[in-house]
Amino acid sequence: MSVKLEKTENKNKVKLNFTVDAKVFEDAMKKIYTKNARYFNVPGFRKGKAPMNIVEKFYGAGIFYEDAFNEVFPEVYEQAIKENNIDAVTKPNIDITIMEKGQDLVFTATVGTKPEVKLGKYKDIEIEKIETKVTDKDVEEELKKVQDRNSRLVSVTDRSVQNGDITIIDFEGFCEGKAFEGGKAQNHELVIGSNTFIPGFEEQIIGMKIDEEKEINVKFPDEYFSKDLAGKDAMFKVKLHEIKVKELPKLDDEFAKDVSEFDTLADYKKDIKNKKQEENDKKDKTAMQESAVKAAMETAEVEISDGMVELELDQMVQDMDTRLRYQGFKFEQYLKMLGKTMNDFRRDNTATAINSIKMRLVLEAIFKDAKLEIKDNELENKVQELATTYSRKVEDLKANEEIMKQVKNGLETEKTIDYLLENAKKVAKKPEEKKEEKKESKKENSVKAETKKKTSSEEK
Repeated sequence: MSVKLEKTENKNKVKLNFTVDAKVFEDAMKKIYTKNARYFNVPGFRKGKAPMNIVEKFYGAGIFYEDAFNEVFPEVYEQAIKENNIDAVTKPNIDITIMEKGQDLVFTATVGTKPEVKLGKYKDIEIEKIETKVTDKDVEEELKKVQDRNSRLVSVTDRSVQNGDITIIDFEGFCEGKAFEGGKAQNHELVIGSNTFIPGFEEQIIGMKIDEEKEINVKFPDEYFSKDLAGKDAMFKVKLHEIKVKELPKLDDEFAKDVSEFDTLADYKKDIKNKKQEENDKKDKTAMQESAVKAAMETAEVEISDGMVELELDQMVQDMDTRLRYQGFKFEQYLKMLGKTMNDFRRDNTATAINSIKMRLVLEAIFKDAKLEIKDNELENKVQELATTYSRKVEDLKANEEIMKQVKNGLETEKTIDYLLENAKKVAKKPEEKKEEKKESKKENSVKAETKKKTSSEEK
């Protein structure tokens, strides 16, 4: 195989001229024939038993060409990319010149390369200093959550339902006099005031007593998911079985001992405050990092080709599809639920794709320009961390070239973002100026009133 590199008019594109030996292409055709022989049905031969030359005569000489090309191309293309140190960022555009049996395979592949980034100011960038302090109110709210998680349900028998109660009910719904599908349940737990049922339903449970039966009239929302019921009146037959309330534990030292490692409520509160401050500090740092990256991107210039955007969108679709499959969904189902097509999804996410590409390119450029580097121990520690997290052997991760590339890229991104934040000027947020309403003089008001009156008379 021979490959010649050719520059194009576009500085961010290169053309590779391939000449693949005829024997390599012939071997690929034989491989395709062997793989698909069982599908060929040629008169005079049992299905799948016709020789390759007979299949070619019956179906046409080019029957194996396309598949054979697809067999050959990936390996020779990847080899050429590596040998010529091409940083390809788009899918290759292929143009076949010669593809004939017994002849060398000749074709070109034009591919987009990583564009040059013109960096602007990325040191001493001004960003807003963010410091979110934990208040006593924050601690109390967290305590209430813990208190709520450790509450117990107590049955109430001496009164009717109140807002906030947990009720156990039977119900059956009717629309236009007929029971509808999904409108019936027994021993259903419903929190009054949770707004999880049809609007108006929960409010009518209030005041009911245990074992009481009642007819509740409601109207389904116009945007209800079932088109058969949307906007229609309905009647529910309801029977109340039980009323429950949450009994909260007392907030004291005993409570602290039960839910934590601390002996006093005061120490437990202190721990809550410290942990929440750590959370806030992380969030604040992330927010400031985002500001620093955004500022560096705004001053940088880079040309992003359509091919790069399409490839980024392909990756976004693939990532989304993988996440949905983990949840038991298919991407097609997801789009159908949204009422969108694949084209809609790609169009809606184009701006995000462009932003992701630019951010990646700018951060890479800053890493090089600032002469940052990843030390061996940093890479080693990250691989060890991944091996522990995913229960993999360190040796296996190191042997995987693609994984190691991703790990290194991830570390470079982290280091660059940290560098931007360290070198940014953190300034306090300026207080918002109150907009003073313009006071109009009596004369101005009089003129306006007269003008309005005149206009109104003319219109009549």
